[in-house]
Amino acid sequence: MLLSKGSVNWKAAKSQIPNTRVIWNFLTRTRFLLLVVVACMILILWGGIRSSASDVQSFYCWGPAKPPMDMTPNEHARWNAHLQTPVIFNHHAPLEVEATTIQHVDLNPINSTRKAMINEEKILILTPLKDAAPYLSKYFELLAELTYPHRLIDLAFLVGDSKDDTLAVLASELDRIQKRPDQIPFRSAMVVEKDFGFELSQNVEERHKFEAQGPRRKAMGRARNYLLATALKPDHSWVYWRDVDIVENPAQIIEDFIAHDKDVLVPNIWFHRYEKGVDIEGRFDYNSWVESDKGRKLANSLDKDVVLAEGYREYDTGRTYMARMGDWRKDKDEELELDGIGGVNILVKADVHRSGINFPCYAFENQAETEGFAKMAKRAGYQVVGLPNYVVWHIDTDEKGGNV
Repeated sequence: MLLSKGSVNWKAAKSQIPNTRVIWNFLTRTRFLLLVVVACMILILWGGIRSSASDVQSFYCWGPAKPPMDMTPNEHARWNAHLQTPVIFNHHAPLEVEATTIQHVDLNPINSTRKAMINEEKILILTPLKDAAPYLSKYFELLAELTYPHRLIDLAFLVGDSKDDTLAVLASELDRIQKRPDQIPFRSAMVVEKDFGFELSQNVEERHKFEAQGPRRKAMGRARNYLLATALKPDHSWVYWRDVDIVENPAQIIEDFIAHDKDVLVPNIWFHRYEKGVDIEGRFDYNSWVESDKGRKLANSLDKDVVLAEGYREYDTGRTYMARMGDWRKDKDEELELDGIGGVNILVKADVHRSGINFPCYAFENQAETEGFAKMAKRAGYQVVGLPNYVVWHIDTDEKGGNV
C-alpha cells in the first residue's frame, strides 16, 4: 500500500527494525567488541597526548632561542615579562624543646650603649683581692654611693694567695650591704677563691720594685682572667674593673664613663699626699700611656718574652704618660687615645671580653696584664681611650724611688 507524502505507517516502520535478538547478537560479536576497545584506547591516548603537550608548553623556555647576553633589550624585556613560577613552602609548626637540660642563650639583644640606664643594661663590677682586708671598708663605702641603679649591678671578687682576713672581711661586708632594706643592695654578689702560688709580699717596696713587675703582672693577668671567666654572664653589657684601694671618685662615675661609649675607657689615677699641710696631688698610674718611636725600637730589640714594666728607669721607653697630663679642674670629658692602660679603674664593653680580649699572663708585644690587654684590644680594632682630666684618687702608697 502506498502512503501519501508526509504520512507515517508505524506498522511498516516497525517491521523494518531488527528484533532484539538480532541486535544483541551483533553487539556481542567479537569483532564489534574489539572495535569498541580499540576506539576507547585511541580516545584515551589522544587525551593523554593533548595533556602532555599542554604540560610541555608550561615548561617551554620563554624568549628567543639564544643566550641572554645575545638578546636585544626588547627581547630581554619580553623574556622576563612572563609570570614567575609560584613557589609554595610547607611551613612547619614551631619546634618545642622541653628538655630541662638544654639552655638557650640569645646574645643578640645584649648591647652596650650610651642609654644604659634607660635600656637597663647590666654591669659587672670585678675586683681581684689579695691581702686587702684594710681597704674593704672604704671600698664598700664608695660602692654604696654609686648612682647607677644597684639592681642592675653584679659584684664579683677573686680572693687569692691572701695571708690576712680578706675573705672574712669581704664576706662580712657583703652580708651587711646585701641585707640592707633600702636601694643599696646589688643584684648579686659572687666570691671566687683561687690561689696561684704567687708569694710576693704586699710590702710597698717589695711589690713595686722593678724586678717584681714581670712576675707580678703575669700573676695579676691570670687572676683577672679567672675572675672574668667565672663571673661574666650572658646578660652583662659592661664590665667595670675596680681596684680595692681607691679612696675617692665621683658617685656618677659609671654614668660618666658610659656616656663616652668607648670600647675600653680609663680615667687618670692620682693620689693625695699632704706635706706640711699642702696637698701635692701626686701622680700614681704610669701604666696608661701613648706609645713612642723610642718605645717601639726598644721593644723590637728585646726578647719576645721580656715584659716591659712602665715607669722605671731600667727601660727608658720615651712614652707619654697620661698621669703627667690633665687637670681635674678642666673638662672631664676630654679624651686621649692610649696604647697602654693601668688597671685601677677600667670600663670595658662586655663584647670586647667575649671576643677573646683578656689580660695576657705572658708577654704580648712585650707587655702583660692591663698593658697587654690594651695592646691586644687595639690589635683587634677596638678603641682604647683615656680621660686625662677625669681623676680617680688612689691611696697614697708612699713609693720611694724607682718610679719615673
